[in-house]
Amino acid sequence: MTDFVLIHGAYQGGWIWKLVSERLRAKGHNAFVPTLDGCGERAFQLRVGITTETHGEEIAKLLYFHDLRDVVLVGTSSGGMVMACAAEQAAGRVARLVFADALALFDGERIADIVKRSTAAIDTPLARGPSRDDALARLFAGLDRPLREWAADRVTPLPAAVYTEPVRLQRFWDQAWNAAVVYCSRAPNPGEAHQRRAADKLKARWHVIDTGHYPMLSTPDELTGIILDGG
Repeated sequence: MTDFVLIHGAYQGGWIWKLVSERLRAKGHNAFVPTLDGCGERAFQLRVGITTETHGEEIAKLLYFHDLRDVVLVGTSSGGMVMACAAEQAAGRVARLVFADALALFDGERIADIVKRSTAAIDTPLARGPSRDDALARLFAGLDRPLREWAADRVTPLPAAVYTEPVRLQRFWDQAWNAAVVYCSRAPNPGEAHQRRAADKLKARWHVIDTGHYPMLSTPDELTGIILDGG
């Protein structure tokens, strides 16, 4: 039995991992799907001061308070940065990392440096995010209609500082990690070059899924297989 902690990305919550977590649990593993501060069902907590680093601290504290060791962390989209921050803070509890079509920023970089297009129907000092129509027509366009509707109904804005503020990762990229990088070839962002850079830096295993940016919804069996594969 392995403990998996699945970290969601922008505009999401723990709900995005429903299909993958069900598959992991069916195989006898523990799957934690935390929703980060100010996101998903915790959107009512949105306030100044939520950053990538505070999100990473949340995950590090989850590992501590649940006494989790030899954990597999999985991060997608902006959750890749959160995963790196958490791993930096709780390295002794982490066995493996999986970047699932994830942003993998170096110290001092911002999402805005990597993702140039504007996606924000909501753009305030506190949060930014797409409209439901944009989520249906663009973010989840490749999914079957019922699943697309289900996901679009759950989209919430991302705390703005996660997008605009530089990430602080003073030690992560200089440490040795057992890591895998999953590139989704139909996703325009963050893109192959960005993820190749991370894989090269980490000497990580490289996987490609022929799908869009939400493999946990579009190809849950394939993604779950990669997450389970420690080789």
